[in-house]
Amino acid sequence: MKLTFNFKNLIIAVIIFIIEFLIATTFKDIVFVRAYLGDVFVVMLMYYFVKAFVEVDNTKLIIALLIFSCVIEFLQYFHFAEMIGFKDNKIAMIVLGNSFSWIDILCYLAGGLILYLIEVLAKSKSR
Repeated sequence: MKLTFNFKNLIIAVIIFIIEFLIATTFKDIVFVRAYLGDVFVVMLMYYFVKAFVEVDNTKLIIALLIFSCVIEFLQYFHFAEMIGFKDNKIAMIVLGNSFSWIDILCYLAGGLILYLIEVLAKSKSR
């Protein structure tokens, strides 16, 4: 792992953040988009944000982010955000979530799989 700066990955992360913001605000009433696509994109957002500042093995990063996402999801089962005093903090409750769902874990896995396929395709094109 090496500190670096990759402008392209930062731009991708910013674009995905804007998409996430639009999902949470403008498209919040479209159930499929709000409930599923947001969770697929959040793994991608974290991936490109980390890749903007750290040079790390793509597969290891995807696996680490999937584990991180699942840990956060399982903490939601125990209402962890409320337990640590974030019940009245809207931003913290959005970031940490407040309800456990196996479907969310499947969405995180879908996001990780999409990232993996993107990286495999990018690698094969560069050869």
